[in-house]
Formats: sequence, C-alpha cells, structure tokens
Amino acid sequence: MKLLRIGKKGNEKPAAIDKDGKIRDISSHIQDLKPDHLNFDTISKLQSADLSSLPELSSNERIGSCITNPGKFVAIGLNFSDHAAETGAKPPTEPIVFMKATSCINGPNDDIEITKDSKKLDWEVELGVVIGKHTKHISENQSQDHILGYCLVNDVSEREWQIEKMGQWVKGKSHDTFGPIGPYLVTKDEISDVNNLNMSLDLNGERMQTGNTSTMIFNVNIIVSYLSKFMSLQPGDIITTGTPPGVGMGMKPQKFLKAGDKMRLSVDNLGEQNSKVVLI
Repeated sequence: MKLLRIGKKGNEKPAAIDKDGKIRDISSHIQDLKPDHLNFDTISKLQSADLSSLPELSSNERIGSCITNPGKFVAIGLNFSDHAAETGAKPPTEPIVFMKATSCINGPNDDIEITKDSKKLDWEVELGVVIGKHTKHISENQSQDHILGYCLVNDVSEREWQIEKMGQWVKGKSHDTFGPIGPYLVTKDEISDVNNLNMSLDLNGERMQTGNTSTMIFNVNIIVSYLSKFMSLQPGDIITTGTPPGVGMGMKPQKFLKAGDKMRLSVDNLGEQNSKVVLI
C-alpha cells in the first residue's frame, strides 16, 4: 500500500493510491499519518477498505511529508561500502548513529533552504525505514516484524556545519527543510527485496548518485536490531540508512549546492522527489 499526505503545508489530508493509480482521501479511516495511527492494525484495516469508494484527490495538489510529527528521525552514516571508499574512510565495524531534528522534515517536492552562511550544502539519496510497533532489544530475525514500511529520504547535509564545526553531526543535518521524506510511505509487503533497490540522484539533470541497497554494510534488519539495544523505537519513527557514492563532498574538486539548483531523487518502488534550493 502506498500512503501519502496531500494539501497545503499544515493542512494535509491522509491519502492512499488505489489499484488504478488514483489518489484517495482516507481521512474517514485515519486522522493523519502520524505515530498514533502508524501501526499494523490500522494499516491492515486500510488495506481491506474499498479505496475506490473514497473521494478522489487531485494529483496536482502539493504532496506533504509522508509522516508527520515522528518521535525520532535516526540516521546511519557511512553505511555503503562504495560511499565509504569515496570519502577515504574505513568501513565502520558497527553502525554510525546520529540524529536529525524532526523539525527538518520537509515535503518531497518542497524547496530546500540554503542560508547566506552555508558554504557546503550537500545531497544524499537514502532509503528510510518506518517503525510500526514498540521495538526494544530485538534480534535481527525479529526486525521485519517491527518494520511497517519504507520511504525515500534526502539526508540534506551542510558539511562545514557537520564536520568542521565542533561537536556532533546533528548541526549539519537538522536545519529546516534538510529532511525531505516521501512521496510515499510504502508498506513492506510491496517491497519484494529491500536489499536490492536501485537508488539515484540527479542535480540539474546530471546524474550524481547511482547505487543499490545491496552494497549496504549493515542491512535494515541489522540496523533496527542494533538501534533497539540503545533506544526504544516507536511507531512512526524514521531511520534513514545511509547513502551510495556520488555526494558532493566526495568529488574532486568538491561540488556543493547553490541557490537555484534542482534535484531529482528516486528509489525503486518508493517514488521520486523533485526539489529546488532557495536562498533565505
């Protein structure tokens, strides 16, 4: 099932894609795609509903973030072997964990802000994992029982703030609009092999990133199990799982985003994002 949120920012309606590809308003079944409703029981009821009987929404309306108000936005760094190689870093022996502020979450086609102080704004196409139930101290074999679905994420990163400023990565990862997610929350039953998804990112029509989740150092089952040892995960929590090679920081010479740049991102079966960088 493909779930999404349609409408002006702050006034989105929950929606689903029916078998004919039409967008249906599901607000009679669910208030919003927020943690209180992102669980297996609710999704099961939606999957059994007759979507064709629900009001159709225009495909020309804005698409919002596929989840609103998640409790956590967790991220994994240097999780693709080919990306680690381009940065000159040794592949990690354990997942590198950091957080993105939930206030950075943005619609998939909304503008991405660049400030006058930003010098090294970068892109990262990633696979996002969405949790569907309370998760604490679970094994890798149990991870799939706790994963509700997947989404496309752009882990927008300001490298100077992330690396050259003192402290943790969160500063370079959390500015408003640095977390576009969606367009869809895709339930896991629609993804036949999460370990074999093609990923790409184009900048101004030129391919920057091409990758596949098969080169992840730690797959999604390992990541969910690992995180559950250190923090409980709750329904609606998002885990973004790392990026393939082709980020601006890894290029020679380095290349970074500027106002007016346009990005197109895609991951197999998760849809695509189209965003523009704007100066604020």
